[in-house]
Amino acid sequence: MVSTIEWTPAGVVMIDQRKLPAETTFKVCRDPEDVADAIRTMVIRGAPAIGCAAAMGVALGVQQADGEDIDGQVDQVCDLLASTRPTAVNLFWAIERMRTLYRSLRSSGVEIGEIRKRMADEACRVLDEDIAANRALGVHGANLMPEGATVMTHCNAGALATGGYGTALGVIRAAVEGGNAVTVLANETRPFMQGSRLTAWELQQDDIPVTLVTDSMAGHMMQRGYVQAVVVGADRIAGNGDVANKIGTYSVAVLAKENGIPFYVAAPTSTVDLSLASGQEIPIEERATDEVTQIRGHQIAPEETRVRNPAFDVTPNRYVAAIVTEQGIARDPYRPALERLVAQANAPKGDAD
Repeated sequence: MVSTIEWTPAGVVMIDQRKLPAETTFKVCRDPEDVADAIRTMVIRGAPAIGCAAAMGVALGVQQADGEDIDGQVDQVCDLLASTRPTAVNLFWAIERMRTLYRSLRSSGVEIGEIRKRMADEACRVLDEDIAANRALGVHGANLMPEGATVMTHCNAGALATGGYGTALGVIRAAVEGGNAVTVLANETRPFMQGSRLTAWELQQDDIPVTLVTDSMAGHMMQRGYVQAVVVGADRIAGNGDVANKIGTYSVAVLAKENGIPFYVAAPTSTVDLSLASGQEIPIEERATDEVTQIRGHQIAPEETRVRNPAFDVTPNRYVAAIVTEQGIARDPYRPALERLVAQANAPKGDAD
């Protein structure tokens, strides 16, 4: 697996996902502004990976804050990072986790040097916990994969989208590791091409058989019996089980339902937002028009063409067969199931069932 993001003495190092698969290069973020820019411009993307980056961005901010208004500077860093991308709830979850720890340490009178160390340790813990969560949910999800199935994916929900191992691809990796010879049908995922650029590349690195199809081929492939399951990641899951994921996911879910194919969502509990009653409350990010009108800087649409570019859509819970988390699997009715799994994740170590 690739190393998506690392905390190093030189700064926060992350693979530049914009340049894959042609180049494998790394960006070093030396201050919170660099981290914010990396998140905003999709050097790093995927909800869990964005959460890891945000945690490290806050830790960098604490390291570099000085003078009389250290607290104010840290708040400014948190606000800056929170402004980068509105849909992925892991971003806000990680920022709040880091801010809460910082305030607790400050109110306890801990010396600033020790606070800086503790904050860096916490950011690394966020990364380690994410990888562990992905491996755990992979095991749960692998049990849902039919033997020898062809599994359709949308976008990239692998090691690149997380701290490591992956959510949707974590399920597939765990199935393969368990001896299930699953193969993957990867949707290209216009307009940013995460399926063709990233998912296909990741799976090739692991020698997992993958076939690339365009987004518009998904229904045909399902209708002809080439797909036995669909598994995707998520950027935010509302309390009722509605799921925000990369644009096009809703269409795939509807097609799966029509063709009697189970549609699974794989995500850590940090992606669950119990404060939202339904997916209608999830903010949907609109991105730059040139992502649609251009491919790698080459214009493919007439100049001055009007464009809409929502980055995500919401799949209603009625299309979701199950939501796979590190704590177990949630099924309809989703609210009590998700509440139980989130409570288990947040319980003090040793107290969870």
